[in-house]
Amino acid sequence: MTTPDIRGKFITLEGAEGVGKTTNREFIRRCIEMSGRTVIVTREPGGTPLAERLRDMLLHAPMDALTEVLLVFAARRDHVQQVIAPALARGDTVLCDRFTDATFAYQGAGRGFDRAQLQTLESWVHAEVQPDLTLWFDLPAEQAAQRLIGTRAPDRFEQQDADFFERVRQGYLARAEAHPQRFVRIDAAADRDAVARQLAAVLDGWL
Repeated sequence: MTTPDIRGKFITLEGAEGVGKTTNREFIRRCIEMSGRTVIVTREPGGTPLAERLRDMLLHAPMDALTEVLLVFAARRDHVQQVIAPALARGDTVLCDRFTDATFAYQGAGRGFDRAQLQTLESWVHAEVQPDLTLWFDLPAEQAAQRLIGTRAPDRFEQQDADFFERVRQGYLARAEAHPQRFVRIDAAADRDAVARQLAAVLDGWL
C-alpha cells in the first residue's frame, strides 16, 4: 500500500507594483478555502520577524545590486525554513505575495544582475521548494505607474523609472516562458470584476 502525498500546495502571486496582487489576494484566499484547504497567506520579502526587518532595509536603505540580492535570499531562506516548508509539510496551501520569480524580474532583468548567479543562490536556498502555481498579474508599466500615483510615499523600487519597470515586465515574461507548466498570466489591465473572473476560472480548474 502506498503512502498518500500529503504535501501542501504552493501558490505565488507575481507582478510589479500597481498590478493588483495585494488587492486580489483576499479573493484568491477565499477561493482556495472554499475547496476545503487550509491557507497560509504570506509575502516576500518578509513573512518572518527577521525577514520583515530585512524587507525594511531592502525598501529604504541605499545599497548596491549584490547586497540587495544577498539580503533578498537571506530573507527568503528564513521564510522558507520558518514558514513555507513547515506549512507544506502539514499539507497546507501557502499563498505567497512574490517569491523567487520576483528576484529574477527585479534584480535580474531590472538591475541587470547575472542570472546564473541568481540560479546558484536559488539552488542553495530552496532547491526543493518551488511554486506549484504562479499567478502573474501583467500590466504595462505606464498603467501600473498611474495606479500608484498618490497612494503612498514611494519606496526604493517604486522610485525607479518606466524603463526599469519595462525590464521587470520582460523579466517576468521570460520566467513565464521558461516555466509554462506553472505560470498563468492574468490580464491585470481588465477591470476588477474581470480580473476576479480570470482568477476564479484558473483556480477552479487547478483546485
